[in-house]
Amino acid sequence: MGVRKSKIDPRPLSVSWGQSPGVEVRQSRPESDSKRPEDLSLRALPESGPTTLRPAGQCEAAMGLGETTPGEEEEEEEVFLKFVILHAEDDTDEALRVQSLLQNDFGIRPGIIFAEMPCGRQHLQNLDDAVNGSAWTILLLTENFLRDTWCKFQFYTSLMNSVNRQHKYNSVIPMRPLNKPLPRERTPFALRTINALEEDSRGFPTQVERIFQESVYKIQQSVWREARSSVQRHFVS
Repeated sequence: MGVRKSKIDPRPLSVSWGQSPGVEVRQSRPESDSKRPEDLSLRALPESGPTTLRPAGQCEAAMGLGETTPGEEEEEEEVFLKFVILHAEDDTDEALRVQSLLQNDFGIRPGIIFAEMPCGRQHLQNLDDAVNGSAWTILLLTENFLRDTWCKFQFYTSLMNSVNRQHKYNSVIPMRPLNKPLPRERTPFALRTINALEEDSRGFPTQVERIFQESVYKIQQSVWREARSSVQRHFVS
């Protein structure tokens, strides 16, 4: 998943997934809840070309609402993210706060929240790009988490992806934030088996330091670049 400067389909999707500063985000939920999350995984998604993530504030430019410089469309700027935060629709503000905390207080950057994913993209493709284009997937465990069917799908899919891909092992990080954290007794069993980040814990800074290691990031970044090069060679041939 890289950050590229390219055209994005401007057609908005039906459900708003919150709005972060300077970015217009329209995300839609899966069409039906009849499919159980276990029946779907990132493995089932079609192989895609180079990922096109846009930092906050660039969706408007992609739609022609902002200024662009000559030749900007041809330029590419690819970035493998440190983390992505998957969150409930109503938790966008809390996800932005956690993103700021990790980036500004702990220097773990760049990171993104799911509500900042590119507009005009298929929902499942955005999830695939978010998980596979970042070193760590943070699941924001709040009271809203279990109320949102899409969140359940996100965590099942993320866990399956970390199991099926060796370099993604231990890359899923549940986190209980300060505001409205999901009680441990209500946390799904699959997530209780993973040590969660506890923001209200005195050991939180130590947890962050142990999890987000630069050496792990470099390994995943190398795998990501190799995979992208392989896809690009396939397109050329």
